[in-house]
Amino acid sequence: MITVTKKDLIALGYGPSFSADIIRECKKLMISKGHAYYQSKKLDRVPKEAVEEVLGITLDV
Repeated sequence: MITVTKKDLIALGYGPSFSADIIRECKKLMISKGHAYYQSKKLDRVPKEAVEEVLGITLDV
């Protein structure tokens, strides 16, 4: 599974605050799909597919 971090999103051109918001929304999405692992506040990686679903675009990471 390919994962994405806040730093990866910043490297793609998103701002630091917006990158953090994207990660937060992806974690909520993963929790709603039944993956309780993403409830950890220290976890800063989310699956690439979750980011693509939240943003509605395909990433080349």
